[in-house]
Amino acid sequence: MVRLTEEEQAYLESLVHKGKVAAYKRLHAQILLKADENALGESWQDSQISKAFGISTRTVERVRTRLVEEGLESALERAKPNRVRGRVIDGEIEAHLVALVCSDAPEGHSRWTLMCPV
Repeated sequence: MVRLTEEEQAYLESLVHKGKVAAYKRLHAQILLKADENALGESWQDSQISKAFGISTRTVERVRTRLVEEGLESALERAKPNRVRGRVIDGEIEAHLVALVCSDAPEGHSRWTLMCPV
């Protein structure tokens, strides 16, 4: 459950009913509106929201969490990947690959392809 201000509710409603808005943004707005605890103390459970929109309950949880931790605009956007991948090959291997590709193609081939033997 979340508690939205009247301004936030109005903004999310405008996104849902706006003609041109990204699908993920509209979905996140709908999730937040359904998760909002209204004046009567009623809100949808995560499982109800996930069934209604055909998404996982984890998606609902992540959108709610981003609202609380990072704010409304962040909750409406796609999550930024937090995993940083290291280089798979080092400079020496990269230099070898560049030299290999710039060389003449193997015998029997007119150019380098993925199928050429090394």
